Amino acid sequence: MRDKTKERSGPQWLRTALELGPLVVFFLANARAHVLFGNEPAQNIYYATGIFMVAIAASLIVSYVRFRRVPTMPLVTGVFVLVFGSLTLWLQDDMFIKLKPTLVNLLFASGLLGAAFFGKPLLKQLFDGAFNLTDEGWMVLTKRWGFFFVLLALINEIVWRNFSTDFWVNFKLFGIMPLTIVFAMAQVGVLTRYAVKPDETTPSTTPAD
Repeated sequence: MRDKTKERSGPQWLRTALELGPLVVFFLANARAHVLFGNEPAQNIYYATGIFMVAIAASLIVSYVRFRRVPTMPLVTGVFVLVFGSLTLWLQDDMFIKLKPTLVNLLFASGLLGAAFFGKPLLKQLFDGAFNLTDEGWMVLTKRWGFFFVLLALINEIVWRNFSTDFWVNFKLFGIMPLTIVFAMAQVGVLTRYAVKPDETTPSTTPAD
């Protein structure tokens, strides 16, 4: 029998490429726009932002065409990129594209921690097809990722307000991405500790924390 859940989620390499690809394109465009288009290097961020918007839109379209669905987090991120990217180009102010990660991460953090406050492990609804955990395990992951998104928002604010645009773009790819990967790998223990055994059923209530 074919695994329909796996079909909807697609191969991991393709999902990773669709999510990471636009960021790589943004980095390359910011580094080489003045060579390709003959603009002043200081204008690179605006060319890169426009190209980033196109890459994000293409990624979302391919994701929908290939899997007939778009994951929630890439969709929300894509909408913010299109909105704040448009403001960046229209007003010629790169503050908007730099502020975007802060707002996106705070939105994710608010959703996760707010749901956890009311006893709802939101990650269970988002990733229930990927992992089979107890409700307590989902709650632990929900809280950890919520606080991690707060940390990412804080880091973004520190970097874009205190360093150059080029440094900020480079840090998004070579700082934030590795940090996220390391954090995700650090959660393997939670996935193992709270995994539901084949002969067990998931508790219907979440223990008080």
